[in-house]
Amino acid sequence: MVSRADAVRYFGRLRSVSSVARACAILGLVAEASPPSRVAAIARRLGIPRNTTYELVNTLCDEHCLEVAADGTVRLGFRLFELGSAYAQSLDLIREARTAARELVARCNETCHVARLDGRNVVYLVKEEGNQFVRMSSAVGHRLPAHGTAVGKVLLANLPREELAGMLAGATLEKMTPNTITDPEELYRELDRTRDRGFATDREESTPQVRCVGAAVWDASGCVVAAISVSVLASNMGSLREGELAALVVEAADRLSRRLGYGSRGDRTG
Repeated sequence: MVSRADAVRYFGRLRSVSSVARACAILGLVAEASPPSRVAAIARRLGIPRNTTYELVNTLCDEHCLEVAADGTVRLGFRLFELGSAYAQSLDLIREARTAARELVARCNETCHVARLDGRNVVYLVKEEGNQFVRMSSAVGHRLPAHGTAVGKVLLANLPREELAGMLAGATLEKMTPNTITDPEELYRELDRTRDRGFATDREESTPQVRCVGAAVWDASGCVVAAISVSVLASNMGSLREGELAALVVEAADRLSRRLGYGSRGDRTG
């Protein structure tokens, strides 16, 4: 969690916005009020002018952060439940991903990553290294173009086709190594193969002399939320080893998906 001191360090001493602070105070008061309060009572408790309080409550209602009941009392809106669930889920994902990565490293002794998609990039959430040293530019919080990585390709492959087309329309696919796919039509074919077989490969496409295998991670709502991969020196990655690692990665992705509330791979309909 980012503290106020962290925020000052990251952004500098910027002026606070009083309307946002008041809106947060209203949300905090409504969350704690039992029984629920009316707008006039909220204004008195917080020392905010009544008209300003009505305007803030109305805005928060428009954003579904608050609701006003028929008796005039103010309650929390469903949007806060969605935000809280997303926050809790993100904590669960990282915690469970660390466990899954450690388990996978224990089984294959290779470097393991867990990442999620952010636009046309992947962001690395977890990195666990095995005893087989692999020099890579990846690090927790680091971004790489998705089209050149195993984790990125499996995440792109599981996007709705329309969303994928919109994301790639007019995009220039960065060439990270001589093996990086930069032709959109070739990338589409690669993503189709990835979707059909259930895992993605990176054959020295993001880092020279490094190959990777990655599989998708699903959450309780049936959405792909991340991908897990292993990275191996290309000299150690023959077709037999790639098949072995693909099986381990798919199994690890399934275990992590189940920990996040999703069923087995056979339950998937999409």
